[in-house]
Amino acid sequence: MTTKKLSMPPRTIVVRCDNRVRLMSALLSVTTWPEAEQARKRHRAHIHARNTARRVTAHVDHPAVRTLQTLLDQQTPLEAIYTYALSLSWPDLTIQTPVPWAPLHWNEQMADFYRQTGLEAWWREEAAVWERAEEQTRKIIDQADLYSIFRPFVGEVVEQLVLMPSVSYPTDQAIGVRLDGELVCVTPPRIAWGDNEPWPFDEDPGHIYRSALAEYGRLLMVSYLRQNTAEVARVAEQPLPVGEKFRETHPTWSDQFTGLFVAGLVALFLEDALGEQEAKAYILMEDRVHGMTMLPGVVSVLKRYLNEHAEGRYQRFADYLPNFPKHLRVAKGIVSL
Repeated sequence: MTTKKLSMPPRTIVVRCDNRVRLMSALLSVTTWPEAEQARKRHRAHIHARNTARRVTAHVDHPAVRTLQTLLDQQTPLEAIYTYALSLSWPDLTIQTPVPWAPLHWNEQMADFYRQTGLEAWWREEAAVWERAEEQTRKIIDQADLYSIFRPFVGEVVEQLVLMPSVSYPTDQAIGVRLDGELVCVTPPRIAWGDNEPWPFDEDPGHIYRSALAEYGRLLMVSYLRQNTAEVARVAEQPLPVGEKFRETHPTWSDQFTGLFVAGLVALFLEDALGEQEAKAYILMEDRVHGMTMLPGVVSVLKRYLNEHAEGRYQRFADYLPNFPKHLRVAKGIVSL
């Protein structure tokens, strides 16, 4: 698949790998996380992920692993776990800013796990694998100006966008983290069919764009809604026309709105960057997997806002928010005809 060349962005997205992310991935590999992924959907993990698990399997009872397993059993979100990891210094893994929920001495356990497992030597052996992931990701993301697409909705993005391709665990989902003036998206390659290896990062640009836009968009919109609590409180009195399946996974108005906004924004970008068929495929997938029957309507509403914003009718997205539920109900009815 080839992408349509977009204008070079005035601000670049930093692509890098991070040893703290790789360390957390190694810890995940000897918890029950890999089995949980397979229970959700059978797939073949990247060969580096599988070999990392074999490399550290003798340390399955290490205190750092047991601590992580306890957090997973308590349903601690990966976003929180990776935020903690990225807040530690490297390579000594000292605590820079205390995290209230974090288990005592977990950073020290992680440092000992790193030493005991010889991960530094393992990563040197596998350096080419990570370098290739960075190169492939940079080739795709450098073609897109993701900063501009957020501007009409949340204003200027002041944070640095950082994209971290990962060939280890988790293999089935991206993770978004806000930390120290950065918005970080850790993303695996796209899962392939059956027992095939995952796709190379540069063979499916849509996957990279979907992951980055979804994580950055969620972090930005959550923050934007918090900054405009008065407007949101009034609008939240109007229920959003979402289906039962979507409501079960997005129980609050803010959850629902953020989920709709992010999916709609991804669809808009895919249509512009990769074409209408790519956007339609994404919309169909979101409907099947997440019950987003209203997504075509969301896309229509976001296009309407962008047009009226460009015409000067709305200066801020917060000014348009009171119209969103009503316009979505109308658009949902039209696109379903």
